[in-house]
Amino acid sequence: MPRISTLRITRSHKIATAVLVAAGSVTAITATGGPSEAQTTATRSSVSVEPVAAAGIPTAKDAAEKAAKENAAKEAAAKKAATVKAAAEKATAEKAAEKARSEKQAANRSTERKAVTPKKYANNLDGWIRESLDIMKKKNIPGSYEGLHRNIMRESSGNPNAVNDWDINARNGIPSKGLLQVIQPTFDAYHVKGTPKNLTDPVANITAAANYAADRYGSIDNVDSAY
Repeated sequence: MPRISTLRITRSHKIATAVLVAAGSVTAITATGGPSEAQTTATRSSVSVEPVAAAGIPTAKDAAEKAAKENAAKEAAAKKAATVKAAAEKATAEKAAEKARSEKQAANRSTERKAVTPKKYANNLDGWIRESLDIMKKKNIPGSYEGLHRNIMRESSGNPNAVNDWDINARNGIPSKGLLQVIQPTFDAYHVKGTPKNLTDPVANITAAANYAADRYGSIDNVDSAY
């Protein structure tokens, strides 16, 4: 048998080997398969992509923002309306209160005017007696219309300027004067405050005489003669 000698690898051998190796690699890649289309698609699908609004079509975010703005506008309008209503109600209440105060003040002024308006009496015997009776009532001096009138007619016949110039008082220089014929010392002692300090003034004369008679006789009604 012939002896096999060691083979020498020539350049042509290297090229052939490289071709075979390359061919095997291609086959291996084909056999094992590279990245498939499904894998590539899945990889692309796993990437998060933000939705982009088409021209003229609002996104959900836009709609939410619009709704929020509309609600805020409605709340502001409602608040403004409530404020205006409250102000109007307050103004109405204040106007009503002012009207009530004005009416009350007017009523008070009317009452005050009535209170300070002096009562008018006729300037005659009837008026003098009635005015005297009102004063006597305030001063708690007893006496009636009848008692005053009866004594006046006896003493002076209703003449406020009547003067007695013949009795003892006249002889003593202090004549009796007026409707109820009162002497000056008696008038001065029993003069009723608020009436004129004039002996012949009809009302002053009557009230002073009634005051004297009440002190001495209990009332002018109890006097039936000179007193």
